[in-house]
Amino acid sequence: MKRVRKILENKQFLIYLSLSMIVILIAILAPILAPKDPYHAVMLDSLKPPSKEYILGTDVLGRDIFSRIIYGTRTTLVMAFSLLAIVFFVGGTLGVIAGFYGGIVDNVIMKISDMMMAFPGLILAIAIAGILGPSTFNAVLAISLVTWPRYARLARSLTLKIRKNTYIEVAIMGGITPLNLFLKYLLPNIFPTMLVTATIDIGMLILEITSLSFLGVGVQAPIPEWGLMLNEGRLYIFKAPWLIYSPGIAIIIVVVIFNLLGDSIRDILRSEEHTSELQS
Repeated sequence: MKRVRKILENKQFLIYLSLSMIVILIAILAPILAPKDPYHAVMLDSLKPPSKEYILGTDVLGRDIFSRIIYGTRTTLVMAFSLLAIVFFVGGTLGVIAGFYGGIVDNVIMKISDMMMAFPGLILAIAIAGILGPSTFNAVLAISLVTWPRYARLARSLTLKIRKNTYIEVAIMGGITPLNLFLKYLLPNIFPTMLVTATIDIGMLILEITSLSFLGVGVQAPIPEWGLMLNEGRLYIFKAPWLIYSPGIAIIIVVVIFNLLGDSIRDILRSEEHTSELQS
């Protein structure tokens, strides 16, 4: 409770949390906030500049850019949080297993992790998505395959540190089940650090998702997604620059908000650890 209270008393954290919640609410309320159907094409209104009718202008098919930006928030965040949940669970679980049991289990998991991390993450994700075929599901799967090793290694290092404590040995000798050991001792100790990493990674994952869509191996038309909108607008960068700067600004704003949120959580936890060290 003290940790939660301390976090909630931090004004900087509350500001960034409020901004991130606004972004999430925009994604949830997209059908209400969007003034027009993002899929509805009006060819007579093709490439219209920003006006009262079209706040951010229209694309080559006459679709409202503002509505597509709002719906793109939903598409991007759903993909980012789905991806984050997958790598957090898979990587965290494998990391705990490797760190707790050690031996051949640890060697196998870490060797696979090293193999995945030997290549640049985004390049490998592009290759995997290209092999699997362009789609939303394959884009999430491709990024998941190259991201889980980072969480596995972090969870393993935290588990190894906790595993050395005497109370863990006592609990094992007392006959505690692996599930109860994880829930009672391991999870409370590794979760804060994993959560900070996950929060900071939201911005990076959004960039990777939009990158795959921009390159044509992620989300496919006509789904509104920021990276795909950038790809569609690059051909008209001089004739209709609003096709580029609208999704580009949206990406920058959302990535910065979630990065600042993660940084604020990390700073709070670091200050708490520093205070506890001084007290000890």
